[in-house]
Amino acid sequence: MKKLLITAALVFFSFSVICAEEIKFSADSMTGTAGSKTDTTVLSGDASVQTDSMEIKANSIELSGEDFRYITAEGNVSGSLTESQMDFTCGKLTYDRKTEIARLEDSVHLVDKANDVTANAQFIEYNQKKETAVMQIEITLKQKDNTCTSAFAIYKKSEQLLEMSGNPKIIQGEDSFRAQEITLNLDSQEITLDGRVRGTVTDSKKEKKEETLSPEETQTSETTGNPEDPGTPPDEEPHNNMNGGQ
Repeated sequence: MKKLLITAALVFFSFSVICAEEIKFSADSMTGTAGSKTDTTVLSGDASVQTDSMEIKANSIELSGEDFRYITAEGNVSGSLTESQMDFTCGKLTYDRKTEIARLEDSVHLVDKANDVTANAQFIEYNQKKETAVMQIEITLKQKDNTCTSAFAIYKKSEQLLEMSGNPKIIQGEDSFRAQEITLNLDSQEITLDGRVRGTVTDSKKEKKEETLSPEETQTSETTGNPEDPGTPPDEEPHNNMNGGQ
């Protein structure tokens, strides 16, 4: 079947004038009534939709609502929120062009290219106007040396803040932090822990010192006086030992 390429500015002229936004879409096949504001149009097979703020590709895409306000994509969904510089993949996506809120479900992978942040979750709701992502279930967010996990999280892109709850945990290199609620400033790397705080911190300086010392040097550094008389002050040790040898 011949691939369709339709520009909304030409086919849905009244729609484009009212919304001042052009919608371009393509697919292997299309069903629906062109020219009706409220009818549903379904794109099937290698479907894609492009608006001023979003690009979507999927096995099938449905356009519905007045002036095609709602976009629903299913099956191998991928695309980008062009204004926010966010790329995504998921199993299903719904997008409201009026509120500019995207809901992504089923093995969601979200990438903030501008800040080198990647997030995985089962559900993410992203508000383009507020630049805020609400994430739920099996969350893993990575940035620099941080690996953050929790059941619920809010990522504030413009503020570069991550707020986590639901058994949250942050791993920074060999250090780990847990609490009931955790806030991470992704710019300053400052961590705020609240409620049942616990964690582990590695003393990297101490480890480095111990690694550079030989076993003999380590034993000597831990001895404060005469090995046979630990109570002897260090400044008296050479004099006493030398006299005793003679």
